[in-house]
Amino acid sequence: MKPLHIALSALLPLFALFAKANAKTIVVCADCNYCMPGDAVAVAEAGDTILIKPGTYYETNIEVDKALTIIGENFPVIDGQMLDHIITVTADSVSIQGLQVQNVGLSFIEDRAAIRLSKVSHFEIVNNKIFNAFFAIYAANSSYGIIKGNEVHGQAVEEMTSGNAIHAWYCTHLDIEGNEVYGHRDGIYLEFVHKSRIFGNKSHNNLRYGLHFMFSNDDQYYGNTFRNNGAGVAVMFSKRILMHDNLFINNWGRSSYGLLLKEINDAEIFHNIFDTNTLGIFIEGSNRITYRENDFLRNGWAIKMHGGCTDNHFSQNNFLQNTFDMAAEAQGVDNSYDENHWSEYTGYDLDKDGLGDVPFRPVKLFSYLVNQTPESIVLLRSPFVGLLNFSEKASPIFTPTNLMDHTPLMKPFSWDKKIQ
Repeated sequence: MKPLHIALSALLPLFALFAKANAKTIVVCADCNYCMPGDAVAVAEAGDTILIKPGTYYETNIEVDKALTIIGENFPVIDGQMLDHIITVTADSVSIQGLQVQNVGLSFIEDRAAIRLSKVSHFEIVNNKIFNAFFAIYAANSSYGIIKGNEVHGQAVEEMTSGNAIHAWYCTHLDIEGNEVYGHRDGIYLEFVHKSRIFGNKSHNNLRYGLHFMFSNDDQYYGNTFRNNGAGVAVMFSKRILMHDNLFINNWGRSSYGLLLKEINDAEIFHNIFDTNTLGIFIEGSNRITYRENDFLRNGWAIKMHGGCTDNHFSQNNFLQNTFDMAAEAQGVDNSYDENHWSEYTGYDLDKDGLGDVPFRPVKLFSYLVNQTPESIVLLRSPFVGLLNFSEKASPIFTPTNLMDHTPLMKPFSWDKKIQ
């Protein structure tokens, strides 16, 4: 006789087929049997589909507590009138598609959201429009979810009174793909989110970060564009991260940067473009990271490295027309900087192997002075700066002596740019 749990598992596919065969579609419209989405959710059974016709529905606190597919036709509007949460999902296997959800009320006590997911798995939030929400999509203690193709537009004015466009907390195996998020505090915020992928998103014009994540391991971030944010991306206290084929552009301000790395270990950063940021990458307390085949274009500083950074490797990166290519407040241990291209390199290549015969030292004395006394930046174009840098190059005293590219590339390194 088979054990009971084996017998039951064999019957599960039959139960699923039975539920699918008996599933029904419930239509919501002004003249239908159900004129409000919440009423349709209340009477639906697991496996049903709710089709919401065009119109505006003023409703809050819709709890989806069973496995349903909710589809909007031509983006019907669910308006929370600035009162409370709008949709809360508490069941597995829920799909929400094609809705326009708007006007979530501000609260300093709870994180109100347009669509909130709590302790669920195998969910889909796809192709929705979310406008003027405190938090737009909020996932907590959830797994195996897809958040894809959503347009999220906030009206944030200051950080204290605004939430995040996509917010995930204690989640695993998420795919956050192809969303456009703007006008919030952070475009995408992740905390304790593991084994997830964030790709193909456009995050722009957010008050703080385009992407902000902490304590999140074994994640991949690729094919995203971070533009015109208070700062581009902040990555903190995480391990085994892959970041590639992203565009960091026009993240410009007094203390802005394309990418902040703090306490990051065992990561790979490659095929990214850092263009016109105050600071391309700011690095602190991060170890065993490979930076390869990235472009640093027209930034204030391409890279700033603070203390506690060891065993990092920079190779085949292009440093082009930056005000300062690199600043370092510490010597660093076992960091290498070889076979990069530097537009300020003036050496020669007598043996024609494509590598400069004279090493290049990217840290300039004037960069060191600006770090110590920011007001000295007003001297940037003066003849004094050239004399200062030349004297330090001839006899290094203040700049790190071991921060040197021994084999600089004579021409920019060519890599396959997939960034749009």
